[in-house]
Amino acid sequence: MAGPRVEGGQILRVSTALSCLLGLPLRVQKIRAGRSTPGLRPQHLSGLEMIRDLCDGRLEGAEIGSTEITFIPEKIKGGVHTADTKTAGSVCLLMQASMPCVLFAAAPSELCLKGGTNAEMAPQIDYTVLVFKPIIEKFGFKFNCDIKMRGYYPKGGGEVIVQMSPVKQLNPINLTDRGSVTKIYGRAFVAGVLPFKVAKDMVAAAVRCIRKEIRDLYVSIQPVQEPKDQAFGNGNGIIIIAETSTGCLFAGSSLGKRGVNADKVGIEAAEMLLANLRHGGTVDEYLQDQLIVFMALANGVSRIKTGPVTLHTQTAIHFAEQLAKAKFTVKKSEDEEDASKDTYIIECQGIGMTNPNI
Repeated sequence: MAGPRVEGGQILRVSTALSCLLGLPLRVQKIRAGRSTPGLRPQHLSGLEMIRDLCDGRLEGAEIGSTEITFIPEKIKGGVHTADTKTAGSVCLLMQASMPCVLFAAAPSELCLKGGTNAEMAPQIDYTVLVFKPIIEKFGFKFNCDIKMRGYYPKGGGEVIVQMSPVKQLNPINLTDRGSVTKIYGRAFVAGVLPFKVAKDMVAAAVRCIRKEIRDLYVSIQPVQEPKDQAFGNGNGIIIIAETSTGCLFAGSSLGKRGVNADKVGIEAAEMLLANLRHGGTVDEYLQDQLIVFMALANGVSRIKTGPVTLHTQTAIHFAEQLAKAKFTVKKSEDEEDASKDTYIIECQGIGMTNPNI
């Protein structure tokens, strides 16, 4: 059931980030009310505390298991901040929540994020670096992301350092021309006690699967043994990226679990990538919702072409409209090449947020 899943972390990430940016006091109730473990989990807590620290805000009700929080933001100041999920909670989700805030800070920021870098139910850090970063930088800023240590389920133990400078405003983006796929590449990793053969098997299975649909492109997926001093714990996984002639990026990824053979992991990632290439959009299903807050803040009209609009994207749009007063429209793409596909244009009139400190 998809419903309660969204009442969790994502609503907290989007609403506290917007609250921090806009200086709006926020109360969130019934947090993860429908779950077997209701209330805040450790990874949600570390995200909330980080946003609080970024802006010297006040946060009430922030403890594990709490189903209601109140957040009163102050001025966003930048500087050096650490967030530790103390679990395999995703560092990528921590980054998603804090990045819009630090763009409008008074000074450059360095965020030290600790937890899982390659965790279930969240983007892998490779996705963040290889797909999210180049696309999000089209809004007119750059950031640096240094992977100090990789960490896997269940222990976490990963560490990523993100550095960025504030901006005056964000530029709108126009991602409506998909172009044609020009290359496919990726990496398959093993860490800890897992044998290197597992990485090679994931690659072979993924390449076989892609070949069935895309015959005329060289597929270059590197098998990697993570160095002992750069990976905490045991894990395996794969990410495959397709790049197009217009610079669009799509990904498919999968993580190994105990008892799941390597071929299956490789095939799952390949099938996810192929599904994301079929819908005719310019972004994959994971990037969709991550662009919404930036579109809402940008100075002007942004447009992105997507496949089916995800629940996470609908949720992000709802909060961006309610809290930031940005205007979104979602309509079926009218381009001829999209006629037979489930393709949409998400358009946003951004609010032109201006950094008062610059």
